[in-house]
Amino acid sequence: MITESQIISLVVAFVLGLLIGLLIKKVIQIGLIILAIIVILIAIGTLSPSTVIHGLESLGVYADQAKSFVEKEVSILPYNSIAFIIGLIIGLIKG
Repeated sequence: MITESQIISLVVAFVLGLLIGLLIKKVIQIGLIILAIIVILIAIGTLSPSTVIHGLESLGVYADQAKSFVEKEVSILPYNSIAFIIGLIIGLIKG
């Protein structure tokens, strides 16, 4: 028999999966938009490739900090739950 707490746990895992899937999809979309803007600015000569490279090198420092933060926080997610994985896939596809 499935208890009420198990149902709530499944629903929470599913909703977390949906939200994280949506977040991942939006981050990818924003990244592609930023990439398109940079390519257009380089093509018209407003931005030089060396400026972009310097900016990416600067972002590398923040990426290391973000990586350490995410590594600590990922243990909270129920990523081994099938409900979470289903929610994540639906969030990525339908988001």
